[in-house]
Amino acid sequence: MTSGFLEEPPISEPVQAFFDEDKKETGYVWNVSRLWAYQIDTMEQLYALMSQAFKVSGLSFRQRGILVTATASTLGDSYCSLAWGGKLAGASDPRTAAAVLSGEDVGLTEQERAMAEWARKVVRDPNATTPSDVDALRKVGLSDSQIFAITTFVALRLAFSTINDALGANPDAQLLKSLPEEVVQSVTYGRPADL
Repeated sequence: MTSGFLEEPPISEPVQAFFDEDKKETGYVWNVSRLWAYQIDTMEQLYALMSQAFKVSGLSFRQRGILVTATASTLGDSYCSLAWGGKLAGASDPRTAAAVLSGEDVGLTEQERAMAEWARKVVRDPNATTPSDVDALRKVGLSDSQIFAITTFVALRLAFSTINDALGANPDAQLLKSLPEEVVQSVTYGRPADL
C-alpha cells in the first residue's frame, strides 16, 4: 500500500492507533492518514493550530466550511474540496456547497461571499491584496481580529493542502461514494479519486 507517492510508513503502535481511529470513525483508513502517518504529531499540531486560529474568530462551522472549500477549490485540491464540500453540504445543502466549490457562491450571505472571495485572493496572490479588500470584509461586519483569524486559518489550510497535493494524496473512493452528487460533479480539478 502506498501513501500517495510515498510508501506507507512501517506499522508501529502509534501508526496503528492512528489508522484504528480512522476505521472507528469512517470504517476505512483515509489516504491522507496514510501519508501523515509519517508525522502524526506534526499533523495533530497543525490541526490544533488551524482550530485555534479559527476558534477565536467566533464564526460558525458553516463559515469554516466555506473558507476551506473556497481555499481548496482555488488551489485545485480535489481531496479537501471533496471532504469539506461534503461537510459544507451537511452544514447547509449540496447546492450551496457546489456553488462555493465552483466559485459562484449562490446561497451565501453577503458576509460569507466576502469571506469566500477573501480566501480565494489569499490563495491566488496574497501580495495582491489591498486595503480596500480588507475594508470590504469590515463592511460586512468582520472585525480586524476576525480578519486576522480567518487569514491565518486559510494560510494554515494551504500548508496542509500543499503537502497532501505535492505528495500525491488521492481522494478516497469511499469518500467519493458518501458525497452528494452536486459536490462530486463540482470537483473537476486536482488528483482523481481512488476507484
